[in-house]
Amino acid sequence: MIINADLHIHSLYSGATSDKMNIKTISLEAPRKGIDVMATGDCLHSGWIKEIKACNVIDDGTFEMNGTRFILSTEVEGRHRVHHLLYFPCFSAIEDFKEKIKPYSKNLETDGRSNVDLSGEEIASLAKDFDVLVGPAHAFTPYTAIYAYHSSLTDCYGDLTGYVSFVELGLSADSDYADKIQELHRLTFLTNSDCHSPHPVRLAREFNRFEVNDATFDEIKKAILRTGGNKPVLNVGLPPQEGKYNESACISCYTHYSLEEAIGRRWKCSCGKRIKKGVRDRVEERANFREPEHPDHRPPYLHLIPLTEIITKAVGQHTPFTKTVTRRWEELVSAFENEITILIDAEINDITRTTTPAIAEAIQAFREKKIRIIPGGGGKYGTIELPEEKVLTVSLGPQDHQTSLLDY
Repeated sequence: MIINADLHIHSLYSGATSDKMNIKTISLEAPRKGIDVMATGDCLHSGWIKEIKACNVIDDGTFEMNGTRFILSTEVEGRHRVHHLLYFPCFSAIEDFKEKIKPYSKNLETDGRSNVDLSGEEIASLAKDFDVLVGPAHAFTPYTAIYAYHSSLTDCYGDLTGYVSFVELGLSADSDYADKIQELHRLTFLTNSDCHSPHPVRLAREFNRFEVNDATFDEIKKAILRTGGNKPVLNVGLPPQEGKYNESACISCYTHYSLEEAIGRRWKCSCGKRIKKGVRDRVEERANFREPEHPDHRPPYLHLIPLTEIITKAVGQHTPFTKTVTRRWEELVSAFENEITILIDAEINDITRTTTPAIAEAIQAFREKKIRIIPGGGGKYGTIELPEEKVLTVSLGPQDHQTSLLDY
């Protein structure tokens, strides 16, 4: 069977997270985005564990509410501010892992994403002891990422590098970026939302498509490890230009700079503030290949722009959080069941009968790759512009082609 899974989110117990990020809300919103399985996030926090335990038990590592499956996960910040993702097989593994890291953490019960004074190697060693999957989160971002503080996987994970089975690309990178780095070729790439809100512009803005026998932790684990015939068959995510750290830019005025310009200015903007190195430049610095070299096991990468962003531009709003955008999104999802179907599979004529001509034309422009992306940088997300705004058609990447998700 084929499932869609978003394997990195945060609960209301994490900092800067919506109080609507509770299990019930997530379980109701995930299907409307087209997602079958969510990772819980924050599973080391006692308050969040209580919410997870309100779900129906499928097996030791799989839970369900309102038809949405959940697997146990968390993100921890280790030494040097590097973030690591962990996927747990059961509650007892969480308890054992938590007991081991207690002496090294001051905020296990106060922040869903806990800080742990341990190296990547030490975290991976504990993960291995309890049969927990581990890998770097949003690997290329300028803050809290492995490549921001380490020169290689081995520099971070040491003798446990071989146990690391995946790397999360993050919103500002895709497979074409990451497969320029040879040491990443053996790893499974994960594309997840890292969302702090259940709003449709955030939840499942990136997700993974897996071929499995059932929507359970054990089956997803085998897909990540690519064993037993299970495997990832598609990575889905934002065009990397939309990520807020894609290009090198000032963290205050958001002026963008080439790598050469930033180095020449000693990473100081003309406004006096700091220029933050972008993901694109960070990848180029560490690249082993001028062009991506995809290993045979690497699935295609499909770029999707959240439907609420497309609607926002079509109806002339400045933010996807307005009542107008929400109403139009609700109308479409009610008619077509989920966002993925609307963006990829539904007939444009059917969409036109359901919504305004402007929104239907904007969805068609997305499918025909006529939407221009103004790259993000310095902490500001990239923006999109529609053809009627007198912009040029751009390609969203050499792997991206117009197709139905049913092809994967």
